[in-house]
Amino acid sequence: MIDESQHQTYSDDWRRTNPDLAFFLPPTPPEWQESVDHVLVSLTREGALLAIWTYCTQEHAADESIMVRRSEDGGRTWTGPDVLAGPGRYPGQVASFGFPVMSQNGRIYCFYNRSTGLGDSYTNAFLECKVSDDDGRTWVDGGVQIPFRHTRFDLPDPKAGASCIVWQKPIRDRNNKHIVGITRWTSERVRRRTPASAKAPRGVGDCHVEFLRFENIDDEPDPQDLELTWLPDSDDLVSSPVMFDTEYTAGYSFCQEPGLVLLPDGRLFASMRTPNGQIWYTVSADDGHSWRPSEMLRFRDGGAPMENPVSPTPLYRLHDGRYIQLLQNHDGWGYNGFGPLNSDSRRPQFLAVGEFRPNAHQPLWFSEPLLLFDTDGVGIAPHYRPWLSMYSSLTEREGERILWYSDRKLFGLGRYITDEMLAPLTVPEA
Repeated sequence: MIDESQHQTYSDDWRRTNPDLAFFLPPTPPEWQESVDHVLVSLTREGALLAIWTYCTQEHAADESIMVRRSEDGGRTWTGPDVLAGPGRYPGQVASFGFPVMSQNGRIYCFYNRSTGLGDSYTNAFLECKVSDDDGRTWVDGGVQIPFRHTRFDLPDPKAGASCIVWQKPIRDRNNKHIVGITRWTSERVRRRTPASAKAPRGVGDCHVEFLRFENIDDEPDPQDLELTWLPDSDDLVSSPVMFDTEYTAGYSFCQEPGLVLLPDGRLFASMRTPNGQIWYTVSADDGHSWRPSEMLRFRDGGAPMENPVSPTPLYRLHDGRYIQLLQNHDGWGYNGFGPLNSDSRRPQFLAVGEFRPNAHQPLWFSEPLLLFDTDGVGIAPHYRPWLSMYSSLTEREGERILWYSDRKLFGLGRYITDEMLAPLTVPEA
């Protein structure tokens, strides 16, 4: 299925996870060494595939950029790649974490972080955007900077921006509004990391989850006229406790990268990564204005926990009403000598099928996990990371489901998720 004539790569190891498609393989020799991060592939109104990702020499590098490619033949051949947004005028002002929002009539907004160059990290940023009115073929600058809301977790000076990222595509809520999850890190000048320990060599930083709703994007306004709602209403954001090193972590929250889905009864459900060795989750019954206290995600009420190190846990709703939860299926403790805070424990990659249980406390129950793929612990030069960080996305059309993912943050790949693959994954009824 893969048109290899388009690709020149310094390693054939991109085949290790048995992909069906590839939207980007790095050049030979590697000009950039961390080529694929935050992979968001979408179907446009015309039925094309639009891939948007972050591209750089390595994470946090000064050349982070937003890249875009487009395919009209189901992902076998692609245009570009083209730079949608590159580094800014001043040092530290990189572009990263791009995500598309598509109106009903086809206008595409690509929002992305523009780092301020101030504060604690390159994640201190505002949102900028580019707009396409020709199905993603060409883009124009939106000409506006949108600040993340200012909270008690941020530096006092709003000019520094907030330390936030959006990592998935938005979904539509029961009112047909686009809503997307956000990770917010507490500034270390507000609350410092915990002391280093044997279980957390770099300490643990405070972080929370919140959400952003786009109120009028289907009206296709100019970017300066967008109406945004930050959720929850108060700045008591979604949190989860840190369950180890409690001598140091009492009162700290650590939850990130919510996988957000709509439930059949209109509630919102979000699964999140934590340092506790499990996925945690929360539920909102009022369109995101308030959220239930977070809890450990289990395969069913009273069942075993869904184990995962600090690794992305995407959750997707399928067209047939089922759900797919990605997980590592181990807690990271002792896995090849690593703990959940060590990114090298981000493998292998599993998938579980979820179904709605309206009368259950945990409204999504899950099948036993299926092994999708693994790196076999093999890293690639120059960083030799064996990880599978599922900064991924899913497209589905006419029964064809494709999981788009980054393999070791080097290779941008696609894998069909077939009915045959999912058929054995049954979910408990009661």
